[in-house]
Amino acid sequence: MSTHADSAPGRPAPEAAEIRALVGQLRRLALTYKFGIDEVMTKIGILRDEFRHMQNYNPVEHVGSRLKSLESIVAKCRRKGIPLTPEAVRERMFDIAGVRVTCSFVSDIYRVRDMLVGQSDLTLLEERDYIAHPKANGYKSLHLIVQVPVYLSDRVEDVIVEIQLRTIAMDFWASLEHKIYYKYSRDVPRHLTDSLKLAADVAASLDSSMERIHDEVKAISGEEQPVEQRDDLLSPEEMLRSFWTSADAADEVVRARREF
Repeated sequence: MSTHADSAPGRPAPEAAEIRALVGQLRRLALTYKFGIDEVMTKIGILRDEFRHMQNYNPVEHVGSRLKSLESIVAKCRRKGIPLTPEAVRERMFDIAGVRVTCSFVSDIYRVRDMLVGQSDLTLLEERDYIAHPKANGYKSLHLIVQVPVYLSDRVEDVIVEIQLRTIAMDFWASLEHKIYYKYSRDVPRHLTDSLKLAADVAASLDSSMERIHDEVKAISGEEQPVEQRDDLLSPEEMLRSFWTSADAADEVVRARREF
């Protein structure tokens, strides 16, 4: 491994001990980003469970994360001319930690976004709305660059995490587009880029149609649709009524025994 500064003419190669120390520093840095992902995942998990249990609706279909490998960090530093130091990486690389949230509908994306950025210990640094303003190739997603505190044993580290919010259709399209660009080393034939753009338009139309149907069903029923089939035979209200009825019956038995 070599640092950016090592490529300067006339600079001697670093000693083995220096390289080992740098690797240790970068691994420690990567670990703090992993903790940053954990913090964001916990926040989203809490919101997801709250909606599921209290509102009988879940705007989040799936949550995933990824942490850039040490090899990828070094490669990007070399490619972008970033000095290979923990300080420079922290200041100039914002995609080391990533969380992807897949939502049911476009409105859910902004709903989750508002709940996240409304939390006092999460700072929104940058927002890129590729849903309102899609990329030329048809890519759609809402990107949030946030900063979250990570409490370590000896200090508090502010960690930057990128959050991507998409619908299922957007995520499916982005996954296919990534595979195609990887296969062709980004030199994709024109007929495939045209097909991808058409598919993006179809995906957007599907999102719009499905949300319209969802809104109509919700308006008819007057409430959100359940996210999963309940195993309980009794509703919470019926369960409480049964509890009080049983308690009253038990009191009657006790009183009868005392009178006897």
